[in-house]
Amino acid sequence: MTTDQRAQELTAVVTRDGWRRWLALAAALLLLNATLSFENLWPTPAIRWHGELSIELAVAVLALLAARSRFGVPSRAVLRALSWFWVVLIVGHYADVTAAALFGRDLNLYWDLRFVPDISAFMVRGAPLGLAVSIGIGTLLTFLILYGLVRWAWGRVADAAASRLQAKLLAWFAAAAVVMFVAVHLTADASRVPIFSKPVTQTYARQIRLTAQALAGRTSLPASPAMNSNFSRAKDADVFLIFLESYGAVSYDRPEFVEHLAPARKQFEEAIRGTGRDVVSAYVESPTFGGSSWLAHINLLSGLEIRNPDQNALLMTQHRDTLVGAFARHDYRTVALMPALIHPWPEGAFYGFDEIYTNDRLAYRGPLFGWFDMSDQSALARFDALELRHRTSITMGSPLFVFFPTISTHTPFSPVPPYQPDWRRAATDHPYDQPDLDRALAKQPDWLNLSPAYVEALTYAYATIGGYLRVHADRDLVMIVIGDHQPPALVTGPGASWDVPVHVIASRRAILDRLLAAGFRAGLGPERPVRGPMSALLPILLDAFGGRQTSSITASH
Repeated sequence: MTTDQRAQELTAVVTRDGWRRWLALAAALLLLNATLSFENLWPTPAIRWHGELSIELAVAVLALLAARSRFGVPSRAVLRALSWFWVVLIVGHYADVTAAALFGRDLNLYWDLRFVPDISAFMVRGAPLGLAVSIGIGTLLTFLILYGLVRWAWGRVADAAASRLQAKLLAWFAAAAVVMFVAVHLTADASRVPIFSKPVTQTYARQIRLTAQALAGRTSLPASPAMNSNFSRAKDADVFLIFLESYGAVSYDRPEFVEHLAPARKQFEEAIRGTGRDVVSAYVESPTFGGSSWLAHINLLSGLEIRNPDQNALLMTQHRDTLVGAFARHDYRTVALMPALIHPWPEGAFYGFDEIYTNDRLAYRGPLFGWFDMSDQSALARFDALELRHRTSITMGSPLFVFFPTISTHTPFSPVPPYQPDWRRAATDHPYDQPDLDRALAKQPDWLNLSPAYVEALTYAYATIGGYLRVHADRDLVMIVIGDHQPPALVTGPGASWDVPVHVIASRRAILDRLLAAGFRAGLGPERPVRGPMSALLPILLDAFGGRQTSSITASH
């Protein structure tokens, strides 16, 4: 082989290897950029990328080039540390863009991290063992694969830093990106120029700031509202306060929900009218979205606006008057029906209920439904049986105040229990015929489209409450049915309000007329404007029950 042939062959090899290095560098930069600039694919946990740039990548490349110039070739330990740091940034970015889509609110690590063990235990308890193990293994593999890809990418960038030409081009492009980022964010309409994604470091800085503020400050609480109702309009009637899980304004706002729920609402209203009762409705604003139901409970029962767990915990340390105490002072037997309660409940002592029916006390042994043991109908049926058995001559003449947070409409809504027309059978350990049970359990959650299951769950809820009214057609009761919060943004869509419906069902015209005067409307369909925050609903309920207050809930948009 001649010298010219050897030179040509060497040139070909160098050129071929050069192109491979350039392609590897381009792929590495594209990967690193996309990992910090993807967006959420609503309404799913999935992601997509529309070509935005990551300012963190530009800064990191400049820092790596500067370190290479000052300290030489980065060691493997340095690249491993950089890769794990990048994985942390990816996780933070994913949590940031996904939280709003799934929960309808921004992530707050200080508040939310403390509930991760409880949520994990809850999901493991409700999910099949095989599914829980698969999720755990899948999560671990995802982290390892992600680290491997990131480690490869930063290795290619480090190799490029050793090449004079590639290092120079990297420096030029990274510096240009930084200058462009500053220029874009100095303009008045920076939000209209979707060149850069939201910096992940900004997200972490915000979480650090929130945590520091929470740790440094002490939460103060306002004075409790007056609980001076004489309950004259509700005298001797049993009062049920039913917090309907995930019952949000979206069920009235989205036309497809309205259409599919129309038959169930018609039957519900027929059950109300057919038992000699009437209903008035309104909207109030929940203090939470997509979860944290206890915040809604304490807002209404205390009349205080409690927006975070620390305020809730502080309130538990104080002696405050609540709606429960107000009923107790007027000789009501106060009862909490808590079918989902399997852990200690400090709120129970704070409220001072006479009786708390927990999951264990209800002693349900029937078929399990998804994330909870029993259905709402079984909980009510077993509550009726137990309460009748345990009522003594001392309490026989006392009317009931029942606090009941439902569970059957909890995310992910499936499987939906069958409705059992025979309420006596609903209290047993065999509440359903096997074909009905098999059909219900066959409908497992579709996490990419929870809307159909949400409609089915609300249909079941309407049937359950309507059925309970029919079973107790001759019972003098006042029933308050209120949503605790909107369902997750997977169902509501982006930008949904925090509004929830509230219905008051009664045969006592004086109570309903008082509520109509306060801004409620007749019928099952609430209308805006929103009547105010949930905490402000308490004074108007006390007034409707016979209070002396003259205040009403201020309308707001």
